[in-house]
Amino acid sequence: MDLAPLLHEMESLGTDQNRKVYARHGVSGGQYGLSFANLKKLQKRIKKDHPLALTLWDTANHDCRILATMVADPAQAGDPLLESWCRALDNYIIADSFAGFAGRTSLARTKAQQWRDDDAEWPGRAGWHMTANLAMKDQDLSDDYFTELLAVIESGIHFRPNRVRDAMNNALIAIGIRNPALETLALEAASHIGKVEVDHGRTNCKTPDAAAYIRRTVARKQAKAAGKK
Repeated sequence: MDLAPLLHEMESLGTDQNRKVYARHGVSGGQYGLSFANLKKLQKRIKKDHPLALTLWDTANHDCRILATMVADPAQAGDPLLESWCRALDNYIIADSFAGFAGRTSLARTKAQQWRDDDAEWPGRAGWHMTANLAMKDQDLSDDYFTELLAVIESGIHFRPNRVRDAMNNALIAIGIRNPALETLALEAASHIGKVEVDHGRTNCKTPDAAAYIRRTVARKQAKAAGKK
C-alpha cells in the first residue's frame, strides 16, 4: 500500500474529540486522532506489510506508529528494530501497542526480561506489559519463572516509575489468574504490596486492586466452566 493515500485516509478519519482524549492520556506531538475501531479496520485491510510498517513508524505520528505495530511482521523484527522502536516510546498507549507486537516475536521472552529491568519508564512498562502477556499466553513457561517475578514485583513495585507501577500491577493480576498455585502466591504478594499508587493524569482511569481483580476473574472462569458442564 502506498503511504500518501493511506495518510490522507487516516487524516480524514481522525477527530478533534479523539485528539483531545489521547492528549489527556499523554499523547503529544503529531496525531490524527483515529479511533482504535478505525485502526483495526485499516489493519484488517492491510494485513501484514512490514515495509509499510517501517515507513509508518518513521513518520513519528502517533496513529501511524500504532498502526505500524499492528501491520508489522513479527518474523522480520530483529533485535535492532525492537530496540530502536522501544527507545522511541513516549506514552503508555504506544508502549502497550508496541509491547503487544514485540510479544509476538521470537525475542519476546528475552526482551521482556531486558526491558522490565530498565530504569526508563517506557521500556520498563513495555517489559512488564509483555510479562503480563506471557503469563496469559505462553503455556511453556514454568511456575518457577513467575514465582521469581512475583518476588520482584512485591519488592520493587512502589519504587518504579509511574506507568511501570501500573504495568507491574497488571502483570501481578495476570500471573494470579494463570493457575491455582500462582493465584495463591499472587494473592499473598498483593497483601504485602498493599495499595498501588498510579497517577492517571486527566483521565477517569483507576488502578485496579490486584487481589480483588484476581478473585473476581477466577470466580468468573470457574462459573463459566461449571456452566459448560
